Amino acid sequence: MRNGVKAAVIGGVCVTLLGGAGYGVYNIASALNGDGGTAGPAPARTGPPDGAEVRQASRAFLAAWEKGDAATAAAYTNYPQAARELLAAYGTDAHIGKVRITPGEATGATVPFTVRATVSYEGAAKPLSYRGSLTVVRGETSHRALVDWRPSVVHPRLRTGDTLATGALAAPEIEPVDRDGKVLTRRRYPSLGPLLDELRRRYGAKAGGRPGVGLVIRHQAAADGGQTADTPLLTLAEGRPGRLPTTLSASVQAAAETAVLKYPESSVAVVKPSTGEILAVANNRRDGFDAALLGTRAPGSTMKIISAATLIDNGLTTAGGPAPCPPSAVWQSQTFHNLQGLAPDEHATLADSFARSCNTAFVDFADEVKPDSLTREAEDRFGLGRDDWRIGVPSFDGRVPAAGGPDTAAALIGQGQVQLSPLNMASVTATATTGAFRQPVIVPLRLDGREPARARGLAPGTVAQLRAMMNRTARSGTAATVMAGLGGDVGAKTGSAEADGEARSDSWFTGYRGDVAAAAMVQDGGHGVDAAGPIVASVLRNAG
Repeated sequence: MRNGVKAAVIGGVCVTLLGGAGYGVYNIASALNGDGGTAGPAPARTGPPDGAEVRQASRAFLAAWEKGDAATAAAYTNYPQAARELLAAYGTDAHIGKVRITPGEATGATVPFTVRATVSYEGAAKPLSYRGSLTVVRGETSHRALVDWRPSVVHPRLRTGDTLATGALAAPEIEPVDRDGKVLTRRRYPSLGPLLDELRRRYGAKAGGRPGVGLVIRHQAAADGGQTADTPLLTLAEGRPGRLPTTLSASVQAAAETAVLKYPESSVAVVKPSTGEILAVANNRRDGFDAALLGTRAPGSTMKIISAATLIDNGLTTAGGPAPCPPSAVWQSQTFHNLQGLAPDEHATLADSFARSCNTAFVDFADEVKPDSLTREAEDRFGLGRDDWRIGVPSFDGRVPAAGGPDTAAALIGQGQVQLSPLNMASVTATATTGAFRQPVIVPLRLDGREPARARGLAPGTVAQLRAMMNRTARSGTAATVMAGLGGDVGAKTGSAEADGEARSDSWFTGYRGDVAAAAMVQDGGHGVDAAGPIVASVLRNAG
């Protein structure tokens, strides 16, 4: 009898629950197994999210963002606090409203989408549209399908630490003009984009303009407290630009822009030796970094211009004096070699070893050079390493520290702790060819009364020897192949510098033609004539 009742009851329950939630079915199954009817947790999902999860998570996130519900949208990401702050700023600080987001077809876990919205501020409004994308990942602890949070989800140009803001622009617009009054625009000279932003930040108020209103990317302050200029995205109300004179040359800038496009991760700076005026600055780098002005890389054998001047000025040798080129040189247990294929020459002069870029010839002088001689030469005669250049925008002023141990020898060939930028090396070439250090400038000193850095420069006899050695290098030495065909008064120095952890050396080259000096650096570019040399030669060829 009890067996019959039991069967009926169970059967009745089963009939009831089969049309209900799976949870009930699970409880009945558990009861039959004698576990008291308590359900265990569902097993955590693992592995990449499937298509349904990608669709569900992405659409839930985009829908909440579209409604302006930052908290809910952030909850669908793997970094909700950071996401909430930026998504909230999207509507409050950036004043972006009437948002419509249209998702596209997913490719794997990546979902493209289109944003159409309106930016409104104090009676001014303009439409905003752009394309973006997001990626859905599995949460490490929640195991949920979540949007992989990064600022670029909100706008493709945002990076870590960035935010969006709308309001009066930090500084009035400027109309930068070159030395001949030609307007310089980022559209025509894209490499100048970051530089023009910095000029606007520094000189917008001094150039007589009126600020406009717009949407900008506000960047995080640098570790040293410096603030990078805002990046404008959309102008709501035009300001009145102020005219800002620069020392740049539109024609030389165009030549520099064209030259760097042929070599990734390249930078070049061009100066006028007789005045120190910067004629062009161009970069072709994925990270957008202005390495031409701010780069901090070992300059390799281009440093031998300063090293040769040090040897001459300290009476250790002359251009025509002895500088033997052995196959190897040892300094404090460190062995130095020359480039592969360079034949030794025990009877070489300094001019011979300079033109052939013999490392061992310079290393062998390490015994005679005082630890601070190279530093003093760089600072006192070439104006480097004192952190006092005022070119009109931020710049790195070079670093040639007093060396000790193996670095004494390494510094003579531009390795060790020596760091320079292309602008530093262009200035070195200008000083070597004129004898006078003229701090490079990109904004005329008179505009804001800046006092330039000063150095005593070189003696006429040293200049004559350096010019002769650089001319020989350009005509028959290591730079001859790339300088071929350039007429007039020319000179050059090649260089390659090894960097820790990188398979290829950095390519360096500096040269002059008449009253134009240029220096280029290409990271991982190989030898000086492989990449940096053609850039400089092209600029010199088209700068006349």
